[in-house]
Amino acid sequence: MTHAAAQTVPSKSPVTFSPIQSNYMAKLGFLGLGIMGYPMARNLIQAGHEVSLWSNTRSKAEKLAAEFGATVCDTPAEVAAQVECLFLCVGDTLMSEEVILGENGIIDGAKPGLVVVDASTVAPSSSKAIHGELLEYGVSFLGAPCTGSKPGAESGNLTFMIGGEESVFEKVREYFLPMGKRLYYCGGPGMGLHAKLTQNLILANVMQAFNEGIVLATKAGVDPAQMLEILANSAARTGLVEFKAPYILKRDFDANFSLKWMHKDVGLMLDSAQELDVPLPITALTRQMFQAGISSGHGEEDFCSSIKVMEQWAGVEVKTK
Repeated sequence: MTHAAAQTVPSKSPVTFSPIQSNYMAKLGFLGLGIMGYPMARNLIQAGHEVSLWSNTRSKAEKLAAEFGATVCDTPAEVAAQVECLFLCVGDTLMSEEVILGENGIIDGAKPGLVVVDASTVAPSSSKAIHGELLEYGVSFLGAPCTGSKPGAESGNLTFMIGGEESVFEKVREYFLPMGKRLYYCGGPGMGLHAKLTQNLILANVMQAFNEGIVLATKAGVDPAQMLEILANSAARTGLVEFKAPYILKRDFDANFSLKWMHKDVGLMLDSAQELDVPLPITALTRQMFQAGISSGHGEEDFCSSIKVMEQWAGVEVKTK
């Protein structure tokens, strides 16, 4: 495989890259064309790569291929058989295992030398197991979950946290660049996922803390918009609140990252904590609050819709006056 001039990525350090400029256009694959995967795959195509696509919903692959030019495949195995590096972004651990190791999965079409990059947020233990199994077939594997939600995927500004063999990451790192400009190499198999879950743990708990605080202030009679300004000019200022709060005030809960997927990630955090013998009491309560939101019918909405549980209990709605 021929590559453009090397750009050094220090181990365990973030690096910001300019848009990819490569003389080598690769044969790449992308599996899973949901809220995140669709724009990620589109960005690879628009960077000039020859991309083969598969989606559980075939119409999504056909739409992307018709609009931007790509090859639509019937199975993950068919994609794997014709590419040198393959990305996937699916919803949960079981989906990832099925797409990679299941019938007509990647493993059925993979040739020695293929690099598989799983950008899904899944259980670190599963990712480690997949790494070991693919290695027996001469296939390299990276667990590379990403963050940035739908806007980051659409703009090509995702952040990736990579776990696996560093030499494999170096081999394919330029293929990440149309999708994300900050790449963190976190260590061996599963380490990128531990980093991603830690980030989402903090986001989830901050979201729940904000829900409680803004509902309390609103019920007391404080203007929510004024409360946001106070928060923005205090030590309580957070990027998550500044991004999500305007959607709440507008009552716009269209999913950038759905409540059901954040709830899933919080479950992965608690599973990892149990494996590592780490207590997570606040996170456990946050998961129950998110479950209440899902049980109330808000699972497909953005995870900031979790505020609706507190609003219902308190008998108040946080919105622009």
